[in-house]
Amino acid sequence: MSATRPLHLAAEIGGPPRYDAASHVALARLAEQGALDFVTLGDSFARPGPDALAVLARVAPATTRIGLVPTVTTTHTEPFHVSSAVATLDWVSGGRAGWHADVSTTEAEARLFGRRGAAPSAALWQEAGETADVGARLWDSWEDDAEIRDVATGRFIDRDKLHYVDFEGSTFSVRGPAIVPRPPQGRPVTVFDGTGGPARESAARYADVVYVRATSPEQAASLRADVRRIAAAHGRDPDTLRVLVALTVDLGDAETAPEPGLESGPQLAGRGTYFRGGPVDLAELITQWHRGGAVDGFHLTPITPERDLERIVNGTVALLQHRSLFRTFYPGGTLREHLGLARPANRYAHARTSGGTS
Repeated sequence: MSATRPLHLAAEIGGPPRYDAASHVALARLAEQGALDFVTLGDSFARPGPDALAVLARVAPATTRIGLVPTVTTTHTEPFHVSSAVATLDWVSGGRAGWHADVSTTEAEARLFGRRGAAPSAALWQEAGETADVGARLWDSWEDDAEIRDVATGRFIDRDKLHYVDFEGSTFSVRGPAIVPRPPQGRPVTVFDGTGGPARESAARYADVVYVRATSPEQAASLRADVRRIAAAHGRDPDTLRVLVALTVDLGDAETAPEPGLESGPQLAGRGTYFRGGPVDLAELITQWHRGGAVDGFHLTPITPERDLERIVNGTVALLQHRSLFRTFYPGGTLREHLGLARPANRYAHARTSGGTS
């Protein structure tokens, strides 16, 4: 049976903390050679390292097509600042930005800020969802043609095309409008890990891309169906979601067969399913799961980025391309175009022109 929908592939380019841009640029360019949808750069308040969003802003001018998705922790951070930073990344990358929303759960991380203690997981993921919600509203708070830049009249902006969001969340409120014009993609791509129950609810409600963790195609298909069901219950079109299986990969021994069942591999910091094998083995797994309709694609985290990403691109991806299962070039220029997602209409512009309210 042939695949019924395009295959999407993404890769993590993090690892041990690095403080030079060259290594991140080199890995992003390598992934771009393989026409991957996007690269991610993990981040956390629990470990040292440079800010992922700032690093990918440096990577942006050194790449031309690949999507750039940093992890942004929504706990202890201001949603207005998050939306501004992600919008800026979209501008400097020419419409290739996304962001992976994550939460901070420990008292040690809370003490770094000193504003509040650690909160239960359900409350943190609710806050993360609200951050994604208000972020989308802030990106819409400038209509696409709000900037006039009319030197003769001295008018820079059409105030009728700026909008207050007046958002009240469980832990914050935002009035708006944004200080950054509407991003090139309209709304940068929002990514959530939907593995846990509270996280899955927010993911299905607000994300464009959702990660799930599965040890079989049947489990992946069930998780994908659950995410789509929750999305539909919130009034979303499930076809506007892309569900990717998150997989940590170790391609260090090309002669070693993969573990007999992904669940038998070690769990890495409780963050995902582990695959060990060669590039061909990985291509076979991706082919089998995708052709069976279980997933929309994979987010791959190389255990050793410099070694394994090269084997993913020149081995696994090359084989998938040879089998006509994965593209050989980028058909568009934005991350939304890579993912087959439409540029969202501006909710406030629609309400203004239709005479309604948002």
